[in-house]
Formats: sequence, structure tokens, C-alpha cells
Amino acid sequence: MNRTLILIGLIVVAAGLLWPWLSKLPLGQLPGDIVIRRENVSFYFPITTMILASLVVSAILWVFQR
Repeated sequence: MNRTLILIGLIVVAAGLLWPWLSKLPLGQLPGDIVIRRENVSFYFPITTMILASLVVSAILWVFQR
């Protein structure tokens, strides 16, 4: 459990340090992300971004389990 918490902490720190570059990626604006804008309401459902994030997390977990 300790190793897992340390690894998660390191990943969060790395994401925080890399945030200036990560924020420039077009995540959230990919084809397949649903955006509906009306006068008083905005609805945003990033389905393609969620699928991509799921694939990346699954690949990382698969590598660490081996």
C-alpha cells in the first residue's frame, strides 16, 4: 500500500510540474466530444477524451502489474 501511495503522489507531482505543457494539448476538444451551447446552458460530455484517458490509464496499470 505504501508503494502505491508514493507512486500516485509522484504521478500527481509530475502532472503538476508538466501542467503548462499538458494544458496545451487538445484534450477536451477532440472529435467525438459532445458540446451543446444554448442561451443559458452549456452541456459538455468529453466521451472521446474519457476513452483516451481510460486507455492510457489501463496501459500504465498493465505495465506496472507485469
